[in-house]
Amino acid sequence: MALPIGDRGGEQHVRIPADGAVLDGDLALAAAARGVVVFAHGSGSSRFSPRNRQVAARLQAGGLGTLLMDLLTPEEERIDAATRELRFDIPLLARRLVAAVDWLTQLPETAMLPIGTFGASTGAAAALIAAAERPEIVRAVVSRGGRPDLAGDALARVHAPTLLIVGELDTTVLELNRQALERLPGTKALEIVPGATHLFEEPGALEQVARLAGEWFEVHLAGPARETRHDTTASP
Repeated sequence: MALPIGDRGGEQHVRIPADGAVLDGDLALAAAARGVVVFAHGSGSSRFSPRNRQVAARLQAGGLGTLLMDLLTPEEERIDAATRELRFDIPLLARRLVAAVDWLTQLPETAMLPIGTFGASTGAAAALIAAAERPEIVRAVVSRGGRPDLAGDALARVHAPTLLIVGELDTTVLELNRQALERLPGTKALEIVPGATHLFEEPGALEQVARLAGEWFEVHLAGPARETRHDTTASP
């Protein structure tokens, strides 16, 4: 399997088989990428999230590849717009993010690269569950204004270094992140962005998120490439 046609140094539209669906994604992968980060958007958002795209640009500038993907199909998005149910179906979102991680391990261009996950809002729970389900693959996790508490019992199985970033004025989510931090067994940190609210709309707030995420991934995705590809068909 190879990347679609086009310049591999730029962003490519990709189609990812995941949990009985085919999801749209945008893969940016420089020739000398040192790792790749998969983004899980928040409730009611998509791969076009301007906030995630700003963070992705910072990661790309630091030599990392990025995969921004939709967690729902267009038809599911139409259903969710009316019911608001699928955006909170954490098991569904997590299964699809895990499928995207597995897809990257089968793609020749990314098969040996270290992988991280980045989640916003409800997508943070999916990012953490993916790390718990693929501990040998996902090397680092970053949550932006996330709901890690929605990962439930999976939190205790996340051993990948995890950074939780929360706005100082996002008080309810901040408390949920503090509680989740206590349940994470591995390397972990909570960064509070001064004066920021949930969406980090304040001047300079999102830039700080991007810097913190970039520094975290640059440290924790460093190291040797995987020696073998992950075989999703192998028996336990």
